[in-house]
Amino acid sequence: MNRRRTVVYVGIPMLLVVLIGAALITYFWQMRLQKPVDMNMAHHTMTGMAGMEHMEHMAGMKNSPAGGEVSCDSLTAPESSAPIRKFELTAARTTLKLDNGKTVKAWTFNGSSPGPELRVTEGDRVVITLHNKDIEDGVTIHWHGIEVPCSQDGIAGLTQDAVPPGSQFTYTFIATTPGTYWYHSHQMSSIQVSKGLLGALIVEPKAKSDASTSETTALYQQLGSTMLVNGSAKGLTVPGLPGELVRLRLINAGNETMEFNVDGASFRVVAMDGHDLHEPGLLDGVIVPIGAGQRYDLLIQVPNTGKVIITRTSAKSLPITIGSGGDPQHSAGGQLFSFIDYGTPLPNDTILQTDRRFNLKLGQNLFVKSINGKAFSDIPPMTVKEGDRVLITVSNAGGGDHPFHVHGHVFRVLSKNGVALHGSPVYLDTLLTKKGETYELYLEANNPGLWMVHCHNLKHASMGMSMMLNYEGITTPYRVGTQSGNLPDL
Repeated sequence: MNRRRTVVYVGIPMLLVVLIGAALITYFWQMRLQKPVDMNMAHHTMTGMAGMEHMEHMAGMKNSPAGGEVSCDSLTAPESSAPIRKFELTAARTTLKLDNGKTVKAWTFNGSSPGPELRVTEGDRVVITLHNKDIEDGVTIHWHGIEVPCSQDGIAGLTQDAVPPGSQFTYTFIATTPGTYWYHSHQMSSIQVSKGLLGALIVEPKAKSDASTSETTALYQQLGSTMLVNGSAKGLTVPGLPGELVRLRLINAGNETMEFNVDGASFRVVAMDGHDLHEPGLLDGVIVPIGAGQRYDLLIQVPNTGKVIITRTSAKSLPITIGSGGDPQHSAGGQLFSFIDYGTPLPNDTILQTDRRFNLKLGQNLFVKSINGKAFSDIPPMTVKEGDRVLITVSNAGGGDHPFHVHGHVFRVLSKNGVALHGSPVYLDTLLTKKGETYELYLEANNPGLWMVHCHNLKHASMGMSMMLNYEGITTPYRVGTQSGNLPDL
């Protein structure tokens, strides 16, 4: 009896202590991956390539370019005679009074969150100077979806050092592709974006669209605990005359997937991540899911009577109202939008054979979000050379929705769960993946540099779901880690 009591009163508490201790040790061991002391992202690891489940061998790789390695910071926008558009953005701590009466402490660009919408024209040379007034940990700007040169991607510790208080950094790039994009800090991104350091970036086409089509941008963000659209906690009202076409640029700058209902009119999805779809069909009562970081452009015709109301299925707050008149009847339980068979194929459309293949399994491993069972600094990079045609198979093994984002490139979605796309070609920079889904992506390695690849639920990225796409022969003088203070995905 005494022995049993000893086991109960001593053994069980000791077992709990051991289990808690093991959990804490595992936690801090895994957390070190997100906050390394010092690491060069060009050469951080070339071990464990078998864990990448390569479908070809390293032996097939060529050596670095003749003449030695090229530094990322030497890869800049070419000189041109294009029109120059200049902007100044100042990052600062600010107290904002929202339109619902609440006051929040935020980090802002030019005193607002979101920061100013930047509008440029296709072909413009864009020059943006970032000033850091008082963000103690430093700040950068990443141009989400824009194919910029390596040195201009705005990644702390990879393409530049985080800009400290009182300093500045000037970004220069060519706005090559018209579409809907956005910008945000990529220093401690999960923290700084949630505090307000973000904004919309629109590249207008040289050939202007029909003058009868108006447009508006709706950027959804999570500012601390408050959801906003264009900085409003109440919603967005868009003027619209009966019969008028409205292009609605939806930007999901939060961390969670958002699903949108469109009540009162049929609509078309005319672009995804800034890239037009071919002959998009008319949709009615279809729910549009937009993953974190993604952008969808909807084309909506204002009805002759009544208004159009766009709402999120999870919350009726923050509606977008287009036009005037009576409220439309709400349609519930519609099918989810699928791009597998939406629109029509392009004539004579072919995909070339691929040179390199990678398999990436997105999942969860104890306290971290993982890629192929590893986290951040332990994940080997996908290594390519300029000109490679790359096939990336991405599967979501669990741990939530994972919007898969590749910096510096656009990829084409070839298939979902083994079914080839048979509608319009779909080009993205961020792909929403749900548990159990597998996609094949085609990417052309046409932008030499060092590029982050990560989940754009930035909390997941901060928990380890972040890796690299590295070109052979490219280096960086910058370092990631607590020693330098550069922590891009913390």
